[in-house]
Amino acid sequence: MTTMLRPGDSGYDNELAGFQTAVPRRPAVIVPAASAADVVEAVRYAGEHDLPIAVHSTGHGVGVPFEGGVLVTTQRMTGIRIDGDIARVDAGVRWGAVIEAAAEHGLAPLSGSFPGVGVVGYTLGGGFSLLSREYGLAADRVTAIEVVTADGELRRATPDTEQDLFWALRGGRDNFGIVTALEFRLVPVTRLYGGSLQFGTESLAAVLRAWRDWAAEMPRGMTSSLAMVPMPDLPMVPEPLRGQHVAQIRIAYLGDAAEGERLVAPLRAAAKVLGDTLAEIPFTESGKIANEPPFPHGYRADNATVSELNDAMLDAILEHAGPGAPVPTVVLLDLLGGALSDVPEHPGVDWDREARFTVRALSVVEDVSIAEIRSAHGKLFEALKPWSTGKLLTFVYGESDPAEEASKVYSPADLRRLAEVKAAVDPANRFRLTHNVVPANGTRILPGRYRR
Repeated sequence: MTTMLRPGDSGYDNELAGFQTAVPRRPAVIVPAASAADVVEAVRYAGEHDLPIAVHSTGHGVGVPFEGGVLVTTQRMTGIRIDGDIARVDAGVRWGAVIEAAAEHGLAPLSGSFPGVGVVGYTLGGGFSLLSREYGLAADRVTAIEVVTADGELRRATPDTEQDLFWALRGGRDNFGIVTALEFRLVPVTRLYGGSLQFGTESLAAVLRAWRDWAAEMPRGMTSSLAMVPMPDLPMVPEPLRGQHVAQIRIAYLGDAAEGERLVAPLRAAAKVLGDTLAEIPFTESGKIANEPPFPHGYRADNATVSELNDAMLDAILEHAGPGAPVPTVVLLDLLGGALSDVPEHPGVDWDREARFTVRALSVVEDVSIAEIRSAHGKLFEALKPWSTGKLLTFVYGESDPAEEASKVYSPADLRRLAEVKAAVDPANRFRLTHNVVPANGTRILPGRYRR
């Protein structure tokens, strides 16, 4: 049997640690997997001992607390192979490694804003990338998935084999097994016109409206988001931004730099610019666009997809998450549309492809209680509810009922199909330590109440 760590063992706490530090987990057993064979062994062990099982790579996507069961860690599984425009990556690979490997072939992956995120969890949640308005979801470019299901068998799911499992994994995440490898198509991108524009507190209302109006006219090659970030008054923050509630407009444009300059000119004219990093950059530097913090921390987050961003919605965002809000909150508005609205040849679990924007809210768990964060987020999304079209499971990190989240994220038809696939591959609901899809005709078990 591969190495098994239990509470109190040397290395247990280090193995459990990840990027998200505010969702408590205390597995009875941790299995540090270095290969697909180790994952098979761990899943069979869980079955033999009637234990639930979960998986962890970088820990960015941890959303559900639990105690007991088996946790498989995959960060040692770091193999990457590129053949033509197909990348094959093992379960522990992060996007930064794929970006570098693909660049040697004049290609790029559909990676997100932070290169330190794990490829598998990101992709199984859909994968909204810096290139998404031109190329769609990362999940839609997956060609094969190798996964260990609850029976301890390693399966290969493709559009032609294990079709239902292939569909369910791309959006249903870790409800159906532990993915040991992914294969997906890369895209012919080597550079971007990208970076960000940053504005101060007094410009928030004007910049929100300017970005909203500007976004409606953008071509598919332009992917953009707007972040509202309360900056601390600390020496590590650049002087112009220190203590400001910053509006950061993020740009990733596939056209040439001259056209990029022309397209962003209305944004530069919207208000006084405090920071400007826009330039032509190699795709290998795409992580600098958002420049997100690389260190682990605790957070709670929620989101909604919306049909529009009208003035009433922008006012609500400023009221509940702006400078005067009682709970410091980072809000991210993402422009959708373009290829994200197209139906791909082999779609995964559906989402509202007609939605125009996402609204995401994230608050750091530090001096503010989780109850206060949940209340603040609740008020924000209640105010946006008349225009909300759904939500994305990728950006849900909290302590709400995991089964309830599944019913909010998936359409009734998709949830029924997911439950049927679950019943076929995991009838005992072994993979329930997540935002759980209950097997059709199955018994619901709350992950957080599990003790063994």
